[in-house]
Amino acid sequence: MTKIEQRLHFIQRRIQHAAQQCERDTGSITLLAVSKKQPTSRILQAYQAGLTHFGESYVQESTPKINALADHPLTWHFIGPIQSNKTHIIAQHFDWVHCVQRIKIAQRLNEQRPLQLPPLKLCIQINISNEANKAGIPQNALLELAQQIKRFPRLQLRGLMAIPQKLDNPQQQRIAFEQLRSLMHNLNQQNFQLDTLSMGMTNDLEAAIIEGATIVRVGTGLFGPRNETEP
Repeated sequence: MTKIEQRLHFIQRRIQHAAQQCERDTGSITLLAVSKKQPTSRILQAYQAGLTHFGESYVQESTPKINALADHPLTWHFIGPIQSNKTHIIAQHFDWVHCVQRIKIAQRLNEQRPLQLPPLKLCIQINISNEANKAGIPQNALLELAQQIKRFPRLQLRGLMAIPQKLDNPQQQRIAFEQLRSLMHNLNQQNFQLDTLSMGMTNDLEAAIIEGATIVRVGTGLFGPRNETEP
């Protein structure tokens, strides 16, 4: 058994335990393997262990990996900051984008999404903890951006994403996740029909799942330190 397989089994047990706590079906929770800075060989190991969803943050690094693994049934999520001059690559290669926070970026993704591909699935990134050094829009800007994105035919707004302030106390961790869930609920009250909460990482995935996370993003918890090599 590889180290990736060992870690995957441990993360899966954590997800299952958290889901049981809140009486949720584990099938409603997608484990997104954050594979940035990981070589193709390790992504292939993760796929062979059973993972099919992978998250990348750097366009130039990700596209060779996506092309190299094109024969495998993988779903690719872009989870990093988006530069305007890179939107065409993201629109052509990815299935999901988790970090939209500007209408200009959404418009470019819509215009550059190839017609032969299904609409690009999006999450709007919220600065849920109001941290000055964190990406994401403020909560009071959400409705306007969601309304604008909804008009684009080549995009499908699916939900919200956030990276809250790092906290160690599970009860305190839940506060930001509950706020994000509430924001999605409010949009759905206005007929947005969202179904995705991309929240929770290695250190706080339990709190996120209890508050309704449908995608948890795990990197180090699966791949270990980035300089680690397999025997």
